[in-house]
Amino acid sequence: MMVAELEHRHDWRGHPGALKLLAFDNRGDMATYRDAVALGTRTAGVPDVSRVRRYQSRPGVAVNLQQELTADLGLFVRASANDGRKEAFDFTEINRSLAAGLSLRGNRWGRDDDTFGAAAVVSALSSDARRYFAAGGMGILIGDGGLNYGGEKIFETYYAARLFEGGTLTLDYQIIDDPAYNADRGPVNVYGVRLHAE
Repeated sequence: MMVAELEHRHDWRGHPGALKLLAFDNRGDMATYRDAVALGTRTAGVPDVSRVRRYQSRPGVAVNLQQELTADLGLFVRASANDGRKEAFDFTEINRSLAAGLSLRGNRWGRDDDTFGAAAVVSALSSDARRYFAAGGMGILIGDGGLNYGGEKIFETYYAARLFEGGTLTLDYQIIDDPAYNADRGPVNVYGVRLHAE
């Protein structure tokens, strides 16, 4: 894997921010989805990436903006894309993604060390990946014998409360529509509790 990152720190109306650009190239034995689908068609079977792997590259890029809007309100926006013609082998199957969110410190309600946050994410598969999974292909985390495609959409909100010096309790809620890109599933509600102590 090769990774390069550029970062620009700036002030916007007296508030700090950062813009980051990340470029990467994963290299290894991997299949193209088209080869797997073509082999499955010729053999009248399910596409199998393990039978058509060869050494190649899978490049991608991500852009991340973090910006303080006021003394207690922050914004982030992230966008990423990668070569969706090839299988994923090091992270879940995502070829395009856009995420945005806000975090608000608790100053306004007398809890200076607390944070409330909300974010939304939309992720998509490439057309090659859609064909592969629709034909019954399996990935590292998704694949169930035939995909009725829908872009995965997630909304998340959390509240992090400082309990004591070095201790934080976070309550988290997510709703996921079309989980694992399957329009026949969801929405799914996910609840989380995290206790952090130092």
